Amino acid sequence: MAKADPHRLKLSQLRALVAIADQGSFSDAALHMDLSQSAVSHAIATLEESLGVLLLHRGRQGAVLTSVGQLITEDARDVLRSLDNLCHQADQAKGLQTGEVRIAAFRSVATHMLPEVIRQFRQQCPEVAVAIDEKFHYEMVEKDLRQGRADVGFTYLPTHAEFDQWELLRDRYIVLLPPSSQPPPTPLSWADLANYALILPPPDDGDRQYLDRLLNRWGQQVHPAYMVREDSTIVSMVERGLGATIIAALAAEPIPAGLRVAELPEPLERVIGVIVLRDALLSPPVYAFLDQLKAIWPEALPHRSQSGPNRWAEKR
Repeated sequence: MAKADPHRLKLSQLRALVAIADQGSFSDAALHMDLSQSAVSHAIATLEESLGVLLLHRGRQGAVLTSVGQLITEDARDVLRSLDNLCHQADQAKGLQTGEVRIAAFRSVATHMLPEVIRQFRQQCPEVAVAIDEKFHYEMVEKDLRQGRADVGFTYLPTHAEFDQWELLRDRYIVLLPPSSQPPPTPLSWADLANYALILPPPDDGDRQYLDRLLNRWGQQVHPAYMVREDSTIVSMVERGLGATIIAALAAEPIPAGLRVAELPEPLERVIGVIVLRDALLSPPVYAFLDQLKAIWPEALPHRSQSGPNRWAEKR
């Protein structure tokens, strides 16, 4: 069998392979890439022909990478990441006049923290585009950075050592109780909380998983009567007397005037931070955006990062 010829490979084929690996099927990959399914199928068929190996098992349940397909997909990711870095180098040469800052963040950060940062950043860099991708799980934020789809991420700390990470704020969890003329018990006990129908996000939600881990440390488990993903919907349901919720204070804003706010029997909080991929090649607009973050949160500190000067300034 002839050796694989790298000159016959196309970037479109590698993008199709990575998209199928991420999306799980040819049809979902086609939607993700805004292509027809036949175009994606053709790209994979010609890639397999060029390489002389089977990359994917096709079936009713979707597409599954073969063992060699898994290895080649990781190499394909590296190639695409290198291509992104090449483009970032070109953007660096252009300075701050053009470029883009790609941000991945979970909902409450995108809603309550980013608008003011972006407003001030745009005053300094009016020609730089800002793209925000909202996620319902912090692990999706980290995945976007790993795969080169985002430059800056907002997640819970601590996180993995592959990221440089800075703590921005600590957001405490509170209990929202339905409207009533009676003040909430002080302090609120776990038994008091058990008297209410709980309204919480579904089990696959990042904040729900984080909250469950915090509660488990105190030997507590929650059994929600309602599972709702959107924070605003949860608050609205509590306002209408359907139950109570445990929610991060930032996610609850703005809290309707009639709701009662109680503290948990034990203080629980989430640590929100900003991350960039360690040793990533970042453009000047990204550094300018990080500088703007630090101007708004001057108390931001490296979190499980390397010692020495702040790398925001180090790499500039």
